[in-house]
Amino acid sequence: MLRYLCAAILARGADAGAAVGFVLLAATTPHLARPSLVGAALVTCLTAPHLLGPLVARRLDRARDSRLLLAGACVAYGLLIAAAATGLGRVPIVLVALAAAGAGVCGPLLTGGLSSRLSALAPPSERAQRRSQGMDSVTYGVGGTAGPATVAGLAALTGARTAMLLLAAAALVAAVLIRTLPRSGDQVPPNQVPSVRQALHLIVSSGPLRRVMYTTVVTALAGGTIAVIAVALGPVLHVDPGTAGLLAAAFGLGNLTGSLAMTARPLLGEPERIVTKAAALIGVAYGLSSLAPGFGFAVAAFALIGVLNAPLFTATLAARSHYSPPEARAQVFISMAALKVAGMSAGAALAGAAMALGPRTLLLLAAALIITTAATTILDRRRSPEPAHHAIASRP
Repeated sequence: MLRYLCAAILARGADAGAAVGFVLLAATTPHLARPSLVGAALVTCLTAPHLLGPLVARRLDRARDSRLLLAGACVAYGLLIAAAATGLGRVPIVLVALAAAGAGVCGPLLTGGLSSRLSALAPPSERAQRRSQGMDSVTYGVGGTAGPATVAGLAALTGARTAMLLLAAAALVAAVLIRTLPRSGDQVPPNQVPSVRQALHLIVSSGPLRRVMYTTVVTALAGGTIAVIAVALGPVLHVDPGTAGLLAAAFGLGNLTGSLAMTARPLLGEPERIVTKAAALIGVAYGLSSLAPGFGFAVAAFALIGVLNAPLFTATLAARSHYSPPEARAQVFISMAALKVAGMSAGAALAGAAMALGPRTLLLLAAALIITTAATTILDRRRSPEPAHHAIASRP
C-alpha cells in the first residue's frame, strides 16, 4: 500500500502542478505574444481531454495487466509535459499545445484510473477498504496541494521550466512504483468488457451510481466556485484580495484534514447514503459561509466546507468500487471523475460570469443547489428502490 500511496501522490502532484506550471512558464517565457492567453490555452489543452476519460478507461478494463497501462500513462505524461515545457518559446505553439493535450489524455489514468485498482490492493473487509479509500483521498489532497506549491516555489528559485521538468520526473518515478505493485486480482476477459455506451448506461440505470454521479457533479460545480468567490469576498470582508485568497487555502487544508480523519476512522455503511448526508452538510456549510460577519468566521466556514468534502469524496470512491462490476470498474471510476472535472470547470466559469450577483449570493445559491440535490437523492431512492448490490451482480 505504501508504494501505491507514494505513486499516487507523485502522479497526482504532477497532474495538479502542471496547470500552474504552464501558466507560470508562459508568463516568464521571453518574447511570447499574449502570455496570459497562451497559459490559459495550455491549461485548457491539459484539462479538456479528461472528458475523453471513458474511452481511455475501456482500455484499462480490457488490459491483461493494468500496471503496464498505468505505468505507461505516467511515462507518457512525464515525457509530454517535459516536451511541452522545453518547447514553449522555441517551437511552434501548435506543437506545444499538442504535447499538452497528449498529456491531458493520460491524466484520467493518473487519477480515476489509479483509484480503480485500489480495491485489489487492500484486504476485502469493509473497514480495510474504507481506510484505503480514505488514504487515497489523502493522496489527492497532498498531490493537489504539494504539486502547485512545489511548482510555484521552484519557479521562483530556479525558473518555471525547471519546475515543470521536476514534475515530469515525478511522473516517471510514479511509473516505476506502479510497475512494482501487485497484479490486480480482477482478470476480466476482454470480450466481457462493456462498450463505453454500455458503461455510461450502467451508471445512469443503476440507482446508487446515478445518485452518486449527479451529487458528485453538483458539489463539484459548487467547489469550482471556491477560488473565485474567495478572492471576491475581499472587499466584503474588508481585507485585500491576497488575504481573501487564504480562504481557498483554508478549504484545501480542511479537505486534507478531513481526509486524514477518514483514514483514522473510516465511515462504514452504504456509500450512497453517506454521500447524501455529506452533501447535505456541505450545503449547510456553504450557507454558513455566506453569512460570515468577518474574515475569521469565513476562514472557519471555508475550512468546514473542506473538511466535509473529505467524507463525501471518500464515499464516492467507495460507491464507485462497491456498485460497479469488475468488467466496467475503470470506466465507472474515470467517467465519474471526468464529470467531476467538468463540473468544477463549469463552476469556476459560472462564478466568474455571475459575480455581479455578489459572492454572498453565489454562496447561498450553491448551498440551495447542494441541499436540493441531497433531497432529490432521497426522493429518487424512495421512487426507485433497489438492492444495495443491484449494480454488481457480476461481482465475485
